[in-house]
Amino acid sequence: MTGGTPIAAPWRVPLSDVRLPERAIAAAGEVLASGWLSSGPRVSAFESDVAAYVGTRHAVACSSGTAALELAYAALDIGAGDEVVMPSLTFVAGANAACLRGARPVFADVIGADDLTVDPDSLARCIGPRTKAVVLMHYGGYPCRPEAVAAARERGVAVIEDAAHALGAAGAPGSCGTWGDVACFSFFANKNLPLGEGGVLTTDDAEIAETALRLRSHGMTSVTWERHTGQASAYDVPRPGFNMRLGEVAAAMGSAMLPELDRWNQHRGELTARYRSLLADVEGATMPFAARPAEERPAFHIAPLVLGEGVDRAHVAQALRERRIQTSVHYPPTHSLSAHAGARSDVERTDALASRLLTLPLYPHLEPTQVDEVVDALSAGLGGDGRAEPRPAARASLRP
Repeated sequence: MTGGTPIAAPWRVPLSDVRLPERAIAAAGEVLASGWLSSGPRVSAFESDVAAYVGTRHAVACSSGTAALELAYAALDIGAGDEVVMPSLTFVAGANAACLRGARPVFADVIGADDLTVDPDSLARCIGPRTKAVVLMHYGGYPCRPEAVAAARERGVAVIEDAAHALGAAGAPGSCGTWGDVACFSFFANKNLPLGEGGVLTTDDAEIAETALRLRSHGMTSVTWERHTGQASAYDVPRPGFNMRLGEVAAAMGSAMLPELDRWNQHRGELTARYRSLLADVEGATMPFAARPAEERPAFHIAPLVLGEGVDRAHVAQALRERRIQTSVHYPPTHSLSAHAGARSDVERTDALASRLLTLPLYPHLEPTQVDEVVDALSAGLGGDGRAEPRPAARASLRP
């Protein structure tokens, strides 16, 4: 991405960074000049653009990826007494949304250190008589195993894709967002399509789409834009809904940037490959997802590491911090959080890996030399922890 003036930050290499292209800034300016800022024609156009890009019949834009999950749960009539199976190694939003509807989250395990997506066998073990749906997360932008979808279908439960990391990703069943009954994407500021806030629900089911469309705006049968333009003059509320609309500015920016997403994702992949090559010389840290199916196209949303057993993650993160390199953890397992402690779970491998996860910087305009700097700092931090010797510095032949 190019254009814009970055905000001063304490990091030499931040975890994520946004530089909006000029066309997105211009699109936002056009909306501001128009005087119509709430959901309207640009939101509708963005929905059409996303549906065409993902390959679904319908897309419903909303205020966040979490809102998309909440709309999906509501459209599938998930409620009190139901269970929703999901990986524990994911953001807490999916579990929170289930609890707020009176349902109970059930947590499944990951495949292992080489693949942090949900284990289809664990998922199958977690499905019970009260299971209403499963949430399949494409962790880090890497599609989960198609067998996870089959495990849910065999048991007759709904499939929700948590595709917050996976816009532009694809696997054996097709584009992420087309695998299940409904999928949920995020446009938060650190996502591959960064709008600050925003989300979208995709589906081929017209009834799910219509329900989500109405519920996102209080359950009303007409919206403000329709009344403003004379398409409607009144409304009813057959079912109480939410206020989860996306604004016109974000939608216009999304339509402007979507044509560039494949290129940005490809560059993320090149940077990930550079990380992987350099880390081959580093003892005490590996990147998962090294071996992927030939037909797969990841979105490369984040650059996760699995540290070696016994490595002090806090020490390593501090070593990078001292060089002004930001890191994070994706994620604290949801079952380890106070709000979800005691939930039914099958998480042995997740527990074993939880303290070993560390996420490195990744974004489209990250420079190859910055990748080198990050790996140098990581190597030094691991060496200082007594786990590895710093690797040789010469890597001039590597290219993104």
